[in-house]
Amino acid sequence: MLKADIRIQNTVRKLLLLFISSLLFACASTPRPDLSRLYRISDQTKDNTPVILIPGLFGSKLRDKQTGKEVWPGSATDVLFSNYQQLALKFDHQTLQVLPDNLEAYDVADSVLGQDIYGPIISTLEKSGGYHRGIPGKAALKGERHYYVFPYDFRQDNSRHALALEAMIDQIRRDYGNPDLKVDLVAHSMGGLVARYYLRYGVADVLNGEHEQVTLDGTTRVRKLILLGTPNLGSVSSLHAFLSGETVGFGKISPEVLATMPSGYQLFPHPLVSWLIDANGNTLNDNLFDVATWERYRWSIFNPTIQQRMFKSGGAMAGDSLADLQRFFSYRLERARRFMWALSTPEPETPIRYVLFGGDCNMTPARLLLESDGDQLMTRLNPTAIHHPIAGVRYDELMLEPGDGRVTKPSFLARESLDPSTEQSEDSFIPVAYWFFLCEDHVQLTNNINFQDNLLNVLLTRSLPWENAPSQMKTK
Repeated sequence: MLKADIRIQNTVRKLLLLFISSLLFACASTPRPDLSRLYRISDQTKDNTPVILIPGLFGSKLRDKQTGKEVWPGSATDVLFSNYQQLALKFDHQTLQVLPDNLEAYDVADSVLGQDIYGPIISTLEKSGGYHRGIPGKAALKGERHYYVFPYDFRQDNSRHALALEAMIDQIRRDYGNPDLKVDLVAHSMGGLVARYYLRYGVADVLNGEHEQVTLDGTTRVRKLILLGTPNLGSVSSLHAFLSGETVGFGKISPEVLATMPSGYQLFPHPLVSWLIDANGNTLNDNLFDVATWERYRWSIFNPTIQQRMFKSGGAMAGDSLADLQRFFSYRLERARRFMWALSTPEPETPIRYVLFGGDCNMTPARLLLESDGDQLMTRLNPTAIHHPIAGVRYDELMLEPGDGRVTKPSFLARESLDPSTEQSEDSFIPVAYWFFLCEDHVQLTNNINFQDNLLNVLLTRSLPWENAPSQMKTK
């Protein structure tokens, strides 16, 4: 029996090895496009349009202006253990404007929250697209294609990044010796909102309540716009962060630190979409951009536990009165509301239609839930946190929707509903040429070979079908 058992074990081992070998062979033999050959251009002088890569939230490196020390993401120890209190911004108590600090953006982050997001784009542009990294202020060599990275202080109001973006484009025009040069923009996540704002309004600040007229000023400097995982109708994941913090390594960027960052508010779900339900699955119509909602549910800096922590520890916002904090919070909510509408109102006939890449295979936060627990109303961020589920209520479907883990498919498409047959609201206008869906997480979209292939196809095809026929186009 012993020898028989040994023979059986050996046979099973051989079969297992054969099975593993066949899997490895199958993986190795999976066809992949030869991007270098597909996009080899014999005469680069025909089209050397430069590309600017715009990263998303947390996608730019920040350093201390005086010491040069990198603060974000910092060292490996920082990523694992820091709470990043030094990212908190201060504000003027009278004007509620953010005060300057010692941090500056200087490069695209090699990794964001432990994930390499932008390396695959850069590698694709360099190795397969024939692009060389350009440095603003350095003359561009004739016949070379260049890409540039646009690092920006992701903590700040997104409208102000339009100024820096236009300054970079104007410098690139001087470097190319062409005052009429247009660039292509490839924007990831929140970077797509920065790009869209710039195309619509140029460098104007339309969030002060005076005017919101779409001028399309930015389109005079941009040829193509490619959006990757952009939350065009906001992200409930941003609410999760404001309520419970943004996980980094073994720690978190606390809600009180995030509350000092104007850009965070501008990622909230659009006023058009449902974002809050009760335990019965009914939609609640609370105004997310009214500070009274945050006070009522004791969210973020209105949570007594968070208030005690930030005033006691001397961390973010310490030294500010509660009244000042509430005024700042309310002001930022209002600017965020205006930002959402500024990006979604109909625009005049546009010469640019966007190409969108997004994910639709991962369950993604779509709504918060309020549940009574004794005499308190508790906020649940995911279905597993519900203490007393009601039979028959499909919490998974209500609170989660297909997306890329951070941005839902409807938000990506600027639609209010997952149902593709639902008529789109005129108030969620976005001029789209076409879109691609990938089975990838938000931070892994750029690793997808289909993204890389189609990215180069869009950038290097001299004239795409829609470019000579501008029209006001609605996504449906």
